[in-house]
Amino acid sequence: MQLHFSPSMKSLTISSSNGFIDLMKIKVAARHISYRTLFHTILILAFLLPFVFILTALVTLEGVNKCSSFDCLGRRLGPKLLGRGDDSRRLVSELYKNLNQVNSIEVPDGIKLPDNFTHLVAEMKSSKYNTKEFAIILKGMMERSEKEIRESKFAELVNKHFAASSVPKGIHCLSLRLTDEYSSNAHARRQLPSPEFLPVLSDNSYYHFILSTDNILAASVVVTSVVQSSQTPEKVVFHVITDKKTYAGMHSWFALNPSSPAIIEVKGVHQFDWLSRDNVPILEAVENHNGVRNYYHGNHVAGTNLSDTTPRPFASKLQARSPKYISLLNHLRIYLPELFPNLDKVVFLDDDVVIQRDLSALWELDLGGKVNGAVETCKGDDSWVMSKRFRNYFNFSHPLIAKNLDPEECAWAYGMNVFDLWAWRTTNIRETYHTWLKENLKSDLTLWRLGTLPPALIAFRGHVQPIDPSWHLLGLGYQSKTSIKSVKKAAVIHYNGQSKPWLEIGFEHLRPFWSKYVNYSNDFVKNCNILE
Repeated sequence: MQLHFSPSMKSLTISSSNGFIDLMKIKVAARHISYRTLFHTILILAFLLPFVFILTALVTLEGVNKCSSFDCLGRRLGPKLLGRGDDSRRLVSELYKNLNQVNSIEVPDGIKLPDNFTHLVAEMKSSKYNTKEFAIILKGMMERSEKEIRESKFAELVNKHFAASSVPKGIHCLSLRLTDEYSSNAHARRQLPSPEFLPVLSDNSYYHFILSTDNILAASVVVTSVVQSSQTPEKVVFHVITDKKTYAGMHSWFALNPSSPAIIEVKGVHQFDWLSRDNVPILEAVENHNGVRNYYHGNHVAGTNLSDTTPRPFASKLQARSPKYISLLNHLRIYLPELFPNLDKVVFLDDDVVIQRDLSALWELDLGGKVNGAVETCKGDDSWVMSKRFRNYFNFSHPLIAKNLDPEECAWAYGMNVFDLWAWRTTNIRETYHTWLKENLKSDLTLWRLGTLPPALIAFRGHVQPIDPSWHLLGLGYQSKTSIKSVKKAAVIHYNGQSKPWLEIGFEHLRPFWSKYVNYSNDFVKNCNILE
């Protein structure tokens, strides 16, 4: 930009720098303007003219726009200067209003709903919905999606329940192959333990562990983890109890894979003379009762109003209907004093545990004359496992339960229990257990859920001595977020829940704590393609 003053100082010319455009020429009468006024005028022009050039450039560059910069600027600023709102804001406000109205009404039956967002946009273009119609269709699509998601979640829980209740192909193969080995290989049938060690089976100076299971692979992990974690494995005695169909395969495994120097005994329930119908009639009734069989083996969705329940309670109910809860092996722990009449103190282990620390100190625990040393499960923040009280297990709307039990009483855990069998024999724990099983049958299974623990909670009332929680960490089959730090510190980790480590639904980051005790080089394990 250039400024030119005439020699007489009576005119001022302002032009572009290339001289092509004279933008302004001002004639000034000397008698009407002072130098100060002229100076201020020049400053103002110098300030305004760059904006003129910018707007000119915008007009040139805009080209394809339907409105000029001044026009568009007017359209944007005009309504605001006149106090009028933007059309888009008015439409949004109207949409909010209609959404609130539609929220309180039902979507009409038979209304045609688009399958997805693309179809919704196409329908809007062709049908030209008003905002209320759009809100109704949007609500219908959301409700349909929520219903489908809900149904999928319940279907997932049912499938997971069946996966957890079934026997994996590899474990079934292992049992069959070992059973066949028992019939054809004399070494697989050798006496367990060897005759010279038979007196040890009733020697109370040894550490006696009892394991009741029909899962050969799981049993091998429990035994191996105990032996490898023990500081005195030569003092470890294992009493493995299984059912009749699994006995041959279980015996073959431990005969062919001895856990020396520990001593292993394998017995089938059919080999215990005390386990007769006369002594345990209630268990036969529980196992053969039509209502019980329908409850545990029937349609788990029938009779359940899925619209009135949420996935978590439904998952808990499914867990409670696991067929294992009516198995004699699961109830066997209540008969330990009779099954092992010469033993004074034992540690009972579930088959879904792993031992990571020497457990010999458990025999030195002072149980204060109590029968059952167990970890309490009402002292933690975890609502799935460690905040359980009687109200979580029993139906307190039933008058028999409400009359006899306290909903705030603390629960405790099966899985790793120290049992003083000598003290147990002075109690009526077994009779109390049987009585409540009968009452539950009379009440059509309405007194409790979750298998064998509830009647045990009643039977052992007043006979439980809490032990330090570091002995027994639960929940590895429930929660994928289990603290790895806590897992490493615990003496016994328990995969209670559906996600067992030998199942494909097991949690991948928690499986290595279990699988490191599986002998994957074993020919039977390799040939059955056991999950690694």
